Amino acid sequence: MKNEEEILNMFDKIAAKYDFLNNIISFYTHIFVKKAAIKALNIKRGSKILDLCSGSGDLGRIIKDNVSNVTVFGADYSVKMLDIAKKKNPDIEYFNMNATALEFEDNSFDYVVMGFGLRNIPNKNAALAEVCRVLKPCGKFLHLDFGQKTIFSKIFDKVVLFAVSLFTKEKDAYTYLINSKNNFLEPEELVKTFEEQGFICEKIRYLLFGIISFQVFKK
Repeated sequence: MKNEEEILNMFDKIAAKYDFLNNIISFYTHIFVKKAAIKALNIKRGSKILDLCSGSGDLGRIIKDNVSNVTVFGADYSVKMLDIAKKKNPDIEYFNMNATALEFEDNSFDYVVMGFGLRNIPNKNAALAEVCRVLKPCGKFLHLDFGQKTIFSKIFDKVVLFAVSLFTKEKDAYTYLINSKNNFLEPEELVKTFEEQGFICEKIRYLLFGIISFQVFKK
């Protein structure tokens, strides 16, 4: 796995075309799965939410568009990604923070959401400990990422590498992201890891023939 600095530099390099390529390689299904995950979270009005590893800001935007009277904050380690998120979501306050050392007080948020981020953090346990720390008691944590390693997942890998070769010179970055997906724990194994960090799994769902999975945990 790349080290923290290498991963940061990689995301800064691909930021400009990140949304465009996500649309291409997923055939726009990434928006569907993000909306489905947020809907399953059943966010209550008046809640305070952290979009951690926010990237270009899709999850925060979906929350603001679908739940009234909520306060959303975003945090990401890549300044270039945050620049895009800020333009897309001027009504969300973003912070440049390392997920393993968040600068928020204990018990700050009713919900923390993380999409496609944890597998790219070298010290995953430290990041999960920070999520648990900043969540309020009984707060909810949504984790969204790739799911089971099936034939559909392998086909997806080939489609991604072919598509990015047509539209970007940063093929190495997407090769890394494919590898990080394939080396990441499957959802059932993730649940055990999360429970060791003090979370209780409330639901686990699979989408797109198991290629994508999201889990909802309670502190």
